[in-house]
Amino acid sequence: MLRYRVHLTPDDNGTLLVTCPDLPEVTSFGDDQVSARVHAGDAILSVLQARMSRRHDIPEPTAGDGEWIELGALAEAKVGLYRAMRRAGVTKAELARRLEWHPPSVDRLLDLDHDSRLRQIELAFQAIGRQVRIVDEAA
Repeated sequence: MLRYRVHLTPDDNGTLLVTCPDLPEVTSFGDDQVSARVHAGDAILSVLQARMSRRHDIPEPTAGDGEWIELGALAEAKVGLYRAMRRAGVTKAELARRLEWHPPSVDRLLDLDHDSRLRQIELAFQAIGRQVRIVDEAA
């Protein structure tokens, strides 16, 4: 599961400041640990989406101590597709051509807020010579 480490630091106004060592753009807060973790997940997804929109690299999470925010399997699949496309030098326009899809369909496939279907993601990976595998792990 794609997950990033965050630091929750008590702020001087009673809230918790959220930062992410692997994504320096992530800065958020929460009134308590639960809300800080929710805001952290939203902030991380926003930063990843912005990096994808700007065609920037998305770093792999680094090991370390702290809180971890899991982003979910669909976000992991979409980020994985984005990374695979960059490694293969395949643009969104080229992927649309290979799949014979309209460009907005590929845009939605890489939109972290859109609930894409797993089959669409599988087809996109296949179009760039990759495949998707689901791994079952103990929680």
